[in-house]
Amino acid sequence: VQLQASGGGLVQPGGSLRLSCAASGFTVADYAIGWFRQAPGKEREGVLCQGSSDGHTIFADAVKGRFIISRDKQTNIVYLQMNNLKPSDTAVYYCAADPIYAGCSDEDYAFWGQETQVTVSS
Repeated sequence: VQLQASGGGLVQPGGSLRLSCAASGFTVADYAIGWFRQAPGKEREGVLCQGSSDGHTIFADAVKGRFIISRDKQTNIVYLQMNNLKPSDTAVYYCAADPIYAGCSDEDYAFWGQETQVTVSS
C-alpha cells in the first residue's frame, strides 16, 4: 500500500487548492481515507476523514463548508478540494488510508503518504 500526496503550494487568502493523493496497492473505493495537517508548532490534526461504505465523513470544525473530499475510482486518486483558504490553513498536509473506518485520529490510519506543503499568504 502506497500513497503519494501532491498539489500543495502558495495561495492567497480566499483562494483554492486541490490536493491529490494517488494510491497504489489498494482500491481507494474500499478504504477509509483521511486528510491530516500539521501546522508549525502544533500537533497533527485530522482535517477530513471518510469511510468507504456509506461515505460518512468527519470534518474538523475549521474546514466545514470549505473542504471537500472526492474519489476517482478510475484513476485511484483521492482529492481534497480546499476553498476559501485562510492563513490558518497553512500546514503540511498528509493523506492516509486504512481498511477500517474508525475515525479521524492518527491511530485510526495504518498507511500514510508523504507531506505536501500548503501556504496561505498574501
